[in-house]
Amino acid sequence: MFRFLLQKVDAHCDARRSTLLTPHGEVELPAFMPVGTQGTVKGVDIVRVGETGAQMVLSNTYHLALRPGEEVVAALGGLHQFMGWSGPILTDSGGFQVFSLADRTKVEESGVEFRSHIDGSPIRLTPERSVAIQEALGSDIAMALDHVIALPSSRDAIKDATDRSVRWAERCRNAATSRKQALWAIVQGGLEATLRRECAHRLVTLDFPGYAIGGLSVGEAADEMYETIEATTPVLPAERPRYLMGVGRPEDLVEAVARGVDLFDCVMPTRNGRNALAFTDAGPVRLRNAGHQRDPRPIDDRCGCLACRHIRGYLRHLFQAQEMLGPILASIHNLTYYQRLMTEAREAITADAYTDFREGKLRGWAAGRSRQDSADLPM
Repeated sequence: MFRFLLQKVDAHCDARRSTLLTPHGEVELPAFMPVGTQGTVKGVDIVRVGETGAQMVLSNTYHLALRPGEEVVAALGGLHQFMGWSGPILTDSGGFQVFSLADRTKVEESGVEFRSHIDGSPIRLTPERSVAIQEALGSDIAMALDHVIALPSSRDAIKDATDRSVRWAERCRNAATSRKQALWAIVQGGLEATLRRECAHRLVTLDFPGYAIGGLSVGEAADEMYETIEATTPVLPAERPRYLMGVGRPEDLVEAVARGVDLFDCVMPTRNGRNALAFTDAGPVRLRNAGHQRDPRPIDDRCGCLACRHIRGYLRHLFQAQEMLGPILASIHNLTYYQRLMTEAREAITADAYTDFREGKLRGWAAGRSRQDSADLPM
């Protein structure tokens, strides 16, 4: 039911072209997953998400266990039926919430004690419980529970969390029972290459069908993230998919693909869309800027999304008037942009032209930033 087919590695870098087969369909890699934390991609209905070109979406174990509860989702036919999404779904384990809700958590070897961000009630999440929730949700890919900590932290704290992540991954593997769900492990280790490689070696020994690089995009510099990826991917088996969690900017995606990463997720397309920022190859367009008040152009001449059927002047008006259509349209545009970026990346890898593709994108984004830095347009 699950297969990973590595079809092509670019002749000039480590960029990979491959296909992931799941019970709910194929995913052409490299790919970007829209984030549907609570069973919905914020502001965009699931039909429109599919129209952006998305192949797989992500949801979250912690949030869905809180509401409506995994037993409710299971009773309604599982997460695919619940969301109305027929394609593959990946569920995060709840490990990121150990970091993002750190003021509400207590981590022990047995698991994590949360205080609900909704009503303060206690919630216990162990590796076994995380797997059980994800099996009840019925996602195609489940993630092992890991211990994510803030950076920077002391080496002792990072090593402790890394070692615990490996032990928890083994417990998750031992608890998994569903043949319709693949369980992937998560490499931790902070920004220290030695810890990352050690963690990856130990997880590979446990023989998971896929591996993620976690604990990044938590405030470190971009160069530090890229160096961490470079230290990790060579240790991971070539015949298994590689997933960089929670990343990120378009620049980060093209840089990570060049370093051998296959799969991404991030809230950035929709979060920025809700805040009137639209991504393009010439850099971001800030739709609230006064310079767009009489602008008859679409966001992007190359884009055929719903937002780009309207002019910038109208889109700016929607945000100024606080009409909900503005954030919806900008989010649809950004999701479409990310999917087109990944489609072009796959085509470039097939043609052994990924290095030129990467450099061209980076030049365009850098030029766009320079133009914006030199502009003096009031918001």
